[in-house]
Formats: sequence, structure tokens, C-alpha cells
Amino acid sequence: MTFTPKLTYRGRPLVRCGKEIYYGNMSDPFVIFMQVLTEKDNVADKIQVMLLSTDTTKAPQERVVKQSTKVGLYTALDFGCIWLERALRDAAGKK
Repeated sequence: MTFTPKLTYRGRPLVRCGKEIYYGNMSDPFVIFMQVLTEKDNVADKIQVMLLSTDTTKAPQERVVKQSTKVGLYTALDFGCIWLERALRDAAGKK
């Protein structure tokens, strides 16, 4: 049974579980991981954004390619989207 995401952003799946948000396909070489650090009035305020490699042979610390902290969910998602698109484009160019 294949996974069909209920929510997408710019054509890629967006999955939230508690305070963790994953953006991208796990079958791609990279995904974006976002962790909600603080909330104001039940709205995500400060978010840590990480570009992660999906290579399971690497140690967890080695899988983090880029990371930053952003204010606001849209800002974090926009930065993550840009990072992911660039990383996937560069990975496709290396093949």
C-alpha cells in the first residue's frame, strides 16, 4: 500500500506529527525536517529547520547538511523548500 499525503506544499508531501514536520519524499536523497521550538497562541513561532540526507548508512549527526532557526512557519517552510530544491538539483547533476 503506497502512502498518499493529505497535505502537500509545492508538489511535495508535508507531514506533521506533534511538533515535528517533514517536507519532501523519503525516497529522494534529501528531506527537510522542521521542529517547532516555541508557540504563541497555539501557532508555531520559532522553528528549527534542517536539511537532512536520507542515507541511512550515515550516522545521525552526519545526515544534517544545513540547519537554521527561523521565526514563523511560512518563513521556515520557504527556506526549507529552497534548500531542498537546490540539494535535489545538485544531487541530480552529480549522477
